Amino acid sequence: MGTPSPAISTRALTKQYGSTTAVDGLSLSVPEGVTYGFLGPNGAGKTTTMRMLTGLVEPTDGDGFVAGTHCSERRQLVEKIGLLPEEPPLYSELTGREQLQFAADLRGVPWERVSDRALGLARELDLDGDLDRRIDGYSKGMRQKTAFVQAVQHDPDVVFLDEPTSGLDPRAARTLRELIVELTDDGTTVFLSTHILSVVEEIADRVGVLYDGQLVSEGSPAELTDDVDSDGDADLEEAFLELTDEPAAAW
Repeated sequence: MGTPSPAISTRALTKQYGSTTAVDGLSLSVPEGVTYGFLGPNGAGKTTTMRMLTGLVEPTDGDGFVAGTHCSERRQLVEKIGLLPEEPPLYSELTGREQLQFAADLRGVPWERVSDRALGLARELDLDGDLDRRIDGYSKGMRQKTAFVQAVQHDPDVVFLDEPTSGLDPRAARTLRELIVELTDDGTTVFLSTHILSVVEEIADRVGVLYDGQLVSEGSPAELTDDVDSDGDADLEEAFLELTDEPAAAW
């Protein structure tokens, strides 16, 4: 029996903006059905990497594959992925329900096929009572919940989440973390970028640390902390600061 193909793989993935190299020869392999924490200080290239992998930005060099599809094949890629960017793509004049229906339509997925899943997720996030309100009346947390639901309602193979707990109160943030764990339990791969290191330490199976556009360390959260303190006293925050040699203010 052969080794299963990774859910995400890159080979020397590079993005340059003029003389600035945002991502520099990134090579990684993310197995199916895991949560992969993607860490790095501000400006490290995390968002650029996610934009390349989701087909929003064309690489300068190298290759990226997601769910077996090259990241340049956006039409095929969009059927297999979900994306929650740091700034959720929502239309203020729509209601929450209309937004979710619109997201399904964009993917060519009948609302009837995803409505049960979408409404169930909204219920778990305590959003269902607000779905018929216009989004321009939503709080930041409500917008974040809506964006999360629209990113996963079609049951994608791979989900990219950029700061998914931003704007959420502690109860909603915990519910969302539990939903991420449920996604991976069901076989979905989650590519998670966040500055909240306790979230990564709690739910990530593997972690990659990006610094100055390059992958400087990779492993389980325990492996990363052991690398900087073999006595096991370090946490992921201390490991991150050691690996990137950055003051806390940088992230």
